[in-house]
Amino acid sequence: MLRSIFLIGFLSITINGASADTLETVQARGVLKCGVSQGLAGFSSPDDQGQWSGIDVDYCRAIAAAVLGDPVKVQFIPLSAKERFTALQSTEIDILARNTTWTFLRDTTLGINFVGVLFYDGQEFMVPKKFNIQALNDLNGATICTNAGTTTELNIADVFAANNIAHNIVTFEKTDETVAAFEAGRCDAYSTDGSALVAQRLRLRHPEQYEILPFKISKEPLAPAVRQGDDRWLDITRWVLFTLINAEEYNVRSDNIESMQKQLNPNIQRMLDHDNTLGEKLGLAPGWSGNIISKVGNYGEIFAHNLGAQSIIKLPRGINALYQDGGIVYAPPIR
Repeated sequence: MLRSIFLIGFLSITINGASADTLETVQARGVLKCGVSQGLAGFSSPDDQGQWSGIDVDYCRAIAAAVLGDPVKVQFIPLSAKERFTALQSTEIDILARNTTWTFLRDTTLGINFVGVLFYDGQEFMVPKKFNIQALNDLNGATICTNAGTTTELNIADVFAANNIAHNIVTFEKTDETVAAFEAGRCDAYSTDGSALVAQRLRLRHPEQYEILPFKISKEPLAPAVRQGDDRWLDITRWVLFTLINAEEYNVRSDNIESMQKQLNPNIQRMLDHDNTLGEKLGLAPGWSGNIISKVGNYGEIFAHNLGAQSIIKLPRGINALYQDGGIVYAPPIR
């Protein structure tokens, strides 16, 4: 009995010790390891020089700015949908920021914690315009391409079964394979998150020949994730996200942060954390929140140049607008 108690205690200490110092590991290494997609414009994609961009990429850069003082100190590790959770569980990466949907089973069975919603999305369909699809029932008997290891397969199965719509699903591990199969006519429709369809349509040889159908079949709250068992790292990654959102609410931007330092608004003063009262609780150095905003920007800036008006995708803010602007985005108060 005593041996069993000792072993249980030893295992608990070992597990917690192995997972409870991500911050120290990252700081000692000097680089944040961020798991991202294999290439999805607006979220995480490399250019011809290997430079990554996207909302997931900028979120990881914001963490590096807070933890290491430099947003450039990030190693981006491209992962397929099938690989992503194993990479996080096995400590290959420090955080997963890969347009991943927060679901009950993922949250409770994979040993991971979701940080918070970075982008609210929903599953949609892209089809050739010549098919003249007007409603979900028009997809009866269709072959649908999507990615393996994602929620899209289950969503299609659920919705089509509920509406008694016959269909076939063809899955591919890599997004490039999915897009190629769809464009080659191997399937009648391509289904994934709506924002991803907008990005992928731009890659087609004749994007004007395709349309994204104006209905969603699911909720897809896309959220970064970290391993369970390290509350401090969860707090850091969560409050980096909340700082990005609060900064937009208070209109603190990368181009005005110096003047905003003098604002008397107590909410702004707390967020900028001049005396490091908050940063000390997270194990971060003075200037952590200012580094996020000055070196990466606030949530609105990040959205605009990756997904919004300043990007090639040009998505409207929609429900991803701040709550005072008619959206559903807001962060807990910094106090």
